Amino acid sequence: MKKIEERLLDFMKESPKTTFSLDDLETEMALQDADDFKAMVKSLVAMEDRGDVIRTKKNRYALPKELDFVKGTFRAHEKGFGFVLPEEQEMDDIFIPPTQVNNAMNGDVVFANITKMKGDNLAEGTIHKIVERKTSQIVGTYMEDLIGEPIVIPDDKRTFGEVEIDLDNGLKPVDGHKVIVELTDYPKNHSRARGIVKMIIGHRNDPGVDILSIIHKHGIPIAFPDDVMEQANAVPAEIAESEIGERRDLRDEVIITIDGADAKDLDDAVTVTKLPNGNYKLGVHIADVSSYVTEGSALDREAFERGTSVYLVDRVIPMIPHRLSNGICSLNPHVDRFTMSCEMEIDETGTVVSHEIFESVIKTTERMTYSDVNDILVHEDAELREKYATIVPMLEEMHALSRILHKKRDARGAIDFDFKEARIVVDDDGHPTGVVTRERSAGERLIEEFMLAANESVAEHFYWMQVPFIYRIHENPREEKLQRFFEFITNFGLIVKGTANDVHPRALQQVLDEVKGKPEEMVVSTIMLRSMQQAKYDTANMGHFGLSTEYYTHFTSPIRRYPDLIVHRLIREYLIHGNIDDATLAKWGERLPEIAEHTSKMERRAVEAERETDELKKTEYMVQHVGEIFKGIISSVTNFGLFIELPNTIEGLVHVSTMKGDYFQFHQNQLAMIGERTGQVYRIGDEVEVEVTKVDVDHREIDFALRSLGKESPGFKRNKKTVEVSKSFKKNKGRPGGGDKKRNDGPSRKKEKDEGEWYAKPKKKKKKPFYQGVAKGTKSKKPRR
Repeated sequence: MKKIEERLLDFMKESPKTTFSLDDLETEMALQDADDFKAMVKSLVAMEDRGDVIRTKKNRYALPKELDFVKGTFRAHEKGFGFVLPEEQEMDDIFIPPTQVNNAMNGDVVFANITKMKGDNLAEGTIHKIVERKTSQIVGTYMEDLIGEPIVIPDDKRTFGEVEIDLDNGLKPVDGHKVIVELTDYPKNHSRARGIVKMIIGHRNDPGVDILSIIHKHGIPIAFPDDVMEQANAVPAEIAESEIGERRDLRDEVIITIDGADAKDLDDAVTVTKLPNGNYKLGVHIADVSSYVTEGSALDREAFERGTSVYLVDRVIPMIPHRLSNGICSLNPHVDRFTMSCEMEIDETGTVVSHEIFESVIKTTERMTYSDVNDILVHEDAELREKYATIVPMLEEMHALSRILHKKRDARGAIDFDFKEARIVVDDDGHPTGVVTRERSAGERLIEEFMLAANESVAEHFYWMQVPFIYRIHENPREEKLQRFFEFITNFGLIVKGTANDVHPRALQQVLDEVKGKPEEMVVSTIMLRSMQQAKYDTANMGHFGLSTEYYTHFTSPIRRYPDLIVHRLIREYLIHGNIDDATLAKWGERLPEIAEHTSKMERRAVEAERETDELKKTEYMVQHVGEIFKGIISSVTNFGLFIELPNTIEGLVHVSTMKGDYFQFHQNQLAMIGERTGQVYRIGDEVEVEVTKVDVDHREIDFALRSLGKESPGFKRNKKTVEVSKSFKKNKGRPGGGDKKRNDGPSRKKEKDEGEWYAKPKKKKKKPFYQGVAKGTKSKKPRR
């Protein structure tokens, strides 16, 4: 069957024709009998299901690209529209209007037909066919509709419409239950999707059910299977002396861990000594998880499926059971632990002049916290310096080395995003009691620099060995997105050296340096980040743009990241055991691509769940502050209002309809709201005072009202009746493309916050249709230009 498919594809690619009838294909294949013809038809059906070929309404077959069809993943938006992310990486995303979604659901693999090209090469299209459904279950709230029919309202607003529930099968929930629904029928035309309730999570008002719903929504497994727990429980709690074998014994060295005060899975320990030649010796010792999670075991299979630990507001969902992650694998103080070590000699310029990677056994001297290290090094706390007198000299050497490494990284042009990170404090019932920002000080930066040095050294070592390996890569930004960023920052008088298709990360870091400490720092950093591609795992070493390094991997967190565990396994295979024969290389060459792809997906899943729980608890926290006044910074300006970020990172919307005293228009080029009569301007980075007017926890939305005036725009000239503005502003009427005066044509009250995604806002659909019907006798169905 596979040979038939390959022959069909080869013929269709080489033929000058674009579409083929069954007779054409039968002739080409030189079929002898009815069985051969049936086999060909079956192959065509399979190829059509996979999206390898398209079948037209006239039952002719064609390659998708010959009919201008694009295969990709549909990303839905809660307002009804969406984007198709093409499989071909060099293609831009395709905007799909609400009327052209054609029952596709978020995550589906689809064929899109481009029907229109807008400015800046923004493509608009329609969903032609759903190749593969990716949503098999949804999480939502059970209730009855207006006529008493049982339905579930999906928690994910990107799942369009309610789901009808078959109560004759499955579980029978009551009103307000959070449930998991298994879909039995997908939406068609104007009908709802249908399904059965397979699990009742709990009532929506019960403590903890909100976060449990998010966990289940993203398909994150909580409990470990029995065979995994049996294997974990069989692992001894302590290391026997007889098990040490040929490992290098480092138990007499002064080695410490530095982590957050609440961390329980300690997977990295460090030590620094000054050598006689003036260089530093940096030892990075990482928990040897691969000794306990062996290849092909139940523990290994489960760790692969999870891909990563997930850190939510009130809990951690570990990649491996707590007995291992918090026990034998955790580098707890004063106990023997197996580690995989990378020792580096680093000169006064921060260059690693030599390194060694080996198995070891350690016994950490102290379990230090970031706050204590910061107090010792930055604040010189006398009491703490006395308490830890034996390691203070080493901490000072560490501090000095970390500054050298940072200076080296800064000189080569690495980009340092210094975003504020929020920590949400919750009580025993999961209710938020505070939102505070985490500080990055000497302790955090010290560990960050040491881990980067180890990751780079390990990646470079195996790159030059020319063996199959897994790298952490960050590709260069796409030209179109970077060009939009360049145009955006001109509003702040910033110019980037280089072009969008050839820019060094150093030039972008210089932009961050220029805005550091200024009101626009946060927004310039955010928009720059969204202009970049997402970092991911790959078997090809393509370098890391953000770190400005040719070699990078993840070696330092095998307790919580599966790629790190694999890197340890490869170290043992290639270095410790010396297995670099053809069979070993072929095995890993085949397995690693799947591991890289799957773990990249699991990482994105974890990030989305973590972000959603943060937004939920931030919104819930603001319920108690309705009516209060806060100072904040304008973090984004859209045609429907201003997003304001408070100092603790909580964000809310000032809708344009609530902006008093003038008729405000959105100026896209400047990303500003400007008053038509007064010339008052609100732009990104401005500080304003706002009142919390409304909080909607279900939709994660916070509404603000302005309590301070904006500045007067220098681009306005006053006269008795009107205010003159620039030509481009007048031409566009203050809105992108002329926009709708009602200002209700924005895609959402929420920004697109995904890393690497920064889409232009779609315009309101014109009254005159852009697609013209086809007259009889014509062959083309192209959009009217």
